[in-house]
Amino acid sequence: MERVVGTVVRGLRCPIINQGDSIEEIVVDSVLKASEVEGFPIQDRDIITVTESIVARAQGNYATIDHIAKDVISKFGDETIGVIFPILSRNRFAICLRGIAKGAKKIVLMLSYPSDEVGNHLVDLDILDEKGVNPWTDVLTEQQFRELFGYQKHTFTGIDYIDYYKSLIEEYGVQCEVIFSNHPKTILTYTKHVLTCDIHSRFRTKKILKENGGDNIYSLDDILTAPIEGSGCNEAYGLLGSNKSTENSVKLFPRNCQPIVDNIQRMMKEKTGKHVEVMIYGDGAFKDPVGKIWELADPVVSPAYTAGLDGTPNEVKLKYLADNNFADLKGEELKQAISQYISNKDSNLVGAMEAQGTTPRKLTDLIGSLSDLTSGSGDKGTPIVFIQGYFDNYTH
Repeated sequence: MERVVGTVVRGLRCPIINQGDSIEEIVVDSVLKASEVEGFPIQDRDIITVTESIVARAQGNYATIDHIAKDVISKFGDETIGVIFPILSRNRFAICLRGIAKGAKKIVLMLSYPSDEVGNHLVDLDILDEKGVNPWTDVLTEQQFRELFGYQKHTFTGIDYIDYYKSLIEEYGVQCEVIFSNHPKTILTYTKHVLTCDIHSRFRTKKILKENGGDNIYSLDDILTAPIEGSGCNEAYGLLGSNKSTENSVKLFPRNCQPIVDNIQRMMKEKTGKHVEVMIYGDGAFKDPVGKIWELADPVVSPAYTAGLDGTPNEVKLKYLADNNFADLKGEELKQAISQYISNKDSNLVGAMEAQGTTPRKLTDLIGSLSDLTSGSGDKGTPIVFIQGYFDNYTH
């Protein structure tokens, strides 16, 4: 019978994960159980994706604000700390900020505007135009910002992040000055000791600060790279990729993930005889057209994946072939011509007209986004995603 279904994505439920659980066994058992209950076969090149959250939970990779504070003190001592370019998020940064504040004497908080790095807006672009403010040249104090824009609440959360972040700092009796600028160098007129909190632009920010007279320059991936009094840590990403756990603690990005995906792949081969691909995923990489938020608040979409997920898609655009190469054909003749073209396509289609519009992104970023949208961030209870037919095409 002719095949009529392409890629199939299933969110799989599993037990609630606790510290010390074997994440590999739980993932494999959950996939096998779902296969049995739902009646789908496991095939070569199926993909199992696992959200980073349950991996970190199994590892017990947590830290408290006291652990963060101790590391901040070890790096900055009593100096005024410039905390610059944080994202506006109760889940992603607020608890980190509490820990930073607890380890500081004074903080100069420098916010980018009109939005943070991932698109959370402090003020609408149209209002900037209306007020004649140029965010690339104008540095504003808190008073100037309020006089120009008043009190703006976040579109989705209803939070005024300026007041919220300032209150978190002052909660510990720490003096806080808030300024607004998009230039890293601005902070150096206030202090030479800087913790830059941006994610994907952090390397450039640190380079600019160091080249322009910064003394102690760190980023969030330099905080908690090693355990502090028995805390969790992340050698590669520090506090980047962390999430709120409680009001006084964060769950860090998972550590040492490559052996986990390799073990799951090996265990699935032993139990099913099939070679599946496996990856751990965090945030997807996509943008919300309403809130303007770019989803990727993790340092990477996938901290670990098996070798078969390396690279980018190598696909041709069916509609381009139908409209151009085979415009004179229809029906079964057109289908056969396109199928033959796909079967004989080049192994590298970069730059080819037939490949335009086929999303030349990393496979792990595409699959991670698909997985993140499937599992969601709420109460679906499906932290494992099973994907079939992802590498299939029109010919099979």
